[in-house]
Amino acid sequence: MQKSQSRLIELDFFRGLVLLIIVVDHIGGSILSRITLHAYALCDAAEIFVFLGGFATATAYAALAARRNEATARSRFLRRALEIYRAFLVTAGLMLLVSAVLSAFSIDGPNLATTDLDDLMDAPAAALRDILLFRRQPYLASVLPMYAFFALLVPMILPLARSKPWLLLAGSVALWAGAPAIGAYLPAAPDMHWDFNPFAWQLLFVLGVLARCQPVYQRMSEHRLGWLVSVLAFAVVMAAAYYKLFIEREPLDAGLKQNLSYLRAVNFLAIAWLVANLIQLGWARKLAQWWPWVGVIGRKGLLCFVAGAVISLVVDSVLYAATDGYLNYPLGLIADACALGALFAVALATEPLKRFAARLVSMRLGIAP
Repeated sequence: MQKSQSRLIELDFFRGLVLLIIVVDHIGGSILSRITLHAYALCDAAEIFVFLGGFATATAYAALAARRNEATARSRFLRRALEIYRAFLVTAGLMLLVSAVLSAFSIDGPNLATTDLDDLMDAPAAALRDILLFRRQPYLASVLPMYAFFALLVPMILPLARSKPWLLLAGSVALWAGAPAIGAYLPAAPDMHWDFNPFAWQLLFVLGVLARCQPVYQRMSEHRLGWLVSVLAFAVVMAAAYYKLFIEREPLDAGLKQNLSYLRAVNFLAIAWLVANLIQLGWARKLAQWWPWVGVIGRKGLLCFVAGAVISLVVDSVLYAATDGYLNYPLGLIADACALGALFAVALATEPLKRFAARLVSMRLGIAP
């Protein structure tokens, strides 16, 4: 992507697309999820989400530092960590609330946070303490603690990405390699664990930052042997697709995702390289212009992630109850349409609701509009 400090519509488009995919991927009876990335690759939308998070962070940090100064950019991302922590608490609370409401209506979905809800009823103080300290991470809220950790590291990562990229990359790879051992020391309540080991997943976040700060793709693609990288990337993508489609059709071991195995990382990097070629050809910009509503979701990333978690849990549970857990194409497609439509409605309603709330506050304070 170009080095402009203006908003990148390709970035908004891909972030929105990934958020839409995440919503349907968390609906067990979804029909669309049968053709999303995880069905053809060893990785899924999570890798794209984290990588784009690093890219977007570097873009925002650079723009803020240029418009104001480095100190302002650093303080902004420290506040961002608090915003993400608050979003985690809201998401965790909503997961418990939705689980309680659906259980009250005798809807027993497979992904309801019933264990966390039972523990909260049995020992409320201990359960709340565990949530506040990240020791307990209810379903679909587990990616946010990792993001809060990344936001805290941004003031250190960004200067290194610009001045000493190789040192940053070496440190990130070393931390990723030792992540399974270090992850054992992450705070966790009994019988609980982190679904995303931040010491492993930081690798993709750092790669996203480096892709924004350094002309990695440009230099490699412009080299006389750059075409070989594209051939190798295509071969990796095809091999992974063959493995998923014809050899191992069952879900991969959860530990491979938790600690970001090299198989997932390599498969994602191969896909990212091929997508970068499409961006270079201008295809991504055309898609973003044809489907601007996807970019609207991408621009409301954190809000849409929280809303998407609630939407997918509700739709997944209701669909499971309606079909007894069996795949039903008509109901599955209706569920997909409801989930995607609801997420788009949330993204569209944000600004009007903000303006309405501002008018109400102004009226109460007697301030002229």
